[in-house]
Amino acid sequence: MSLAPSLPELIARARADLRMGVPIVLRSATGMSLAIAAEHLSKDRLETFKSIGPVVLAITARRAATLKARPYDGDIARLQLPIHAKTSWIEAIADPAGDLASPMKGPLASARTGCPVRHRAAIKLAKSAQLLPAVLLVNTDDALNLAASNGLTVVPAEEASPYMSLLAPLQDVVHARVPLAAHNAGRVHVFRPDDGGTEHFAIEIGKPDRDAPVLARLHSACFTGDLFGSLKCDCGPQLHAALAHMGETGSGVLLYLNQEGRGIGHANKMRAYSLQDQGYDTVEANHRLGFEDDERDFRIGAAILKELGFSAVKLMTNNPAKIARMQEQGIDVVTRVPLEVGKNSHNSAYLATKAKKSGHLL
Repeated sequence: MSLAPSLPELIARARADLRMGVPIVLRSATGMSLAIAAEHLSKDRLETFKSIGPVVLAITARRAATLKARPYDGDIARLQLPIHAKTSWIEAIADPAGDLASPMKGPLASARTGCPVRHRAAIKLAKSAQLLPAVLLVNTDDALNLAASNGLTVVPAEEASPYMSLLAPLQDVVHARVPLAAHNAGRVHVFRPDDGGTEHFAIEIGKPDRDAPVLARLHSACFTGDLFGSLKCDCGPQLHAALAHMGETGSGVLLYLNQEGRGIGHANKMRAYSLQDQGYDTVEANHRLGFEDDERDFRIGAAILKELGFSAVKLMTNNPAKIARMQEQGIDVVTRVPLEVGKNSHNSAYLATKAKKSGHLL
């Protein structure tokens, strides 16, 4: 029996290292690179990277478009780091907070040649760690020795990249009765993914019939709206209205998925809010940060429903994408139940953008 970490365990370890500002090693058939997240880059580690060889800053095509940089690799761009670049320059490329104050950051030279496999894997890891999708890489044949002498995690990029696109198996760790304001017969299930990611929850109201379509809601966590009553979104009112409706009808299941900020995490969500204060809408803010419109994975919801024994739902949503993902994953959406609540003067523009650019039915 081997005690060595498996591929998903290596990925989880690498994700944690990047969040702490620790470098990792990415290896592929074409070579090896040291990689470190731009968000947590120290001056000392930057100088160490420079001493090894030419450094590249990998960013997404979305961020590259904002910076007028060439994404020759399609979904990413590999920016050649100027020899005298400091951490402040790297931060300005990675984080759009100062874009309006300092819009001209170039000229930025993008690499045309060389294999982008390790750079693409680095961006995927940064996203899964809910960091800004910007990673510094330096190629070196001595990467494995550096890993051994410094205790660095080594990740096989070509194997890791497709694996990170798969849905990690979810385990129903525990469930318990929890009386709720919406209904006395509440039961909360905790689902834990095998890849070390965040836990998700299923809240059963009453005793839903597994042989009939269940009233269901896929709700993405929103701590500002759900907990603090933020008026910038409609999440809190949607959560409470869904639970109340399930309580009134006597049964239902609400999936509370830990995909904060459409999957970009708490910190990036607050960065997006700051950009919205500068005049960008919610989609434009995500793009400037280097993310897609929506980074959530609704396959998680379908997997949990199947694990609970449901195959058909009456889905409470305004988002056609959720319906499409459920159908693709084998969950029959027999009807859509509109959930139009929570509109106010603070979020009217946000809701209009969701309708116009994301296709929400509002």
